[in-house]
Amino acid sequence: MAAVAQVLVAGAASEFAGHAAEAGAVALLEGADPATAAQQAVPGWSRSRIQVRVRGRRIRVAVRPAPVVPVLADLLTAHAEARAGP
Repeated sequence: MAAVAQVLVAGAASEFAGHAAEAGAVALLEGADPATAAQQAVPGWSRSRIQVRVRGRRIRVAVRPAPVVPVLADLLTAHAEARAGP
């Protein structure tokens, strides 16, 4: 049962990663700090589990899900990328 819960939490982390990457790209287009925007785009409990990398116009985000089963949480880290224009 814990493994199923971990997979569900990992699904949420995947959604959060995508939203955070998009928020970072929008912030970059608006002249704001993309890393801060990405951090603020996820729920408070997951902010300590997010990594944001900005290279040029590309925003890469990784979100480690909450550890229901710690070994699985590490394996199920979600990744997303967004670009701020061409």
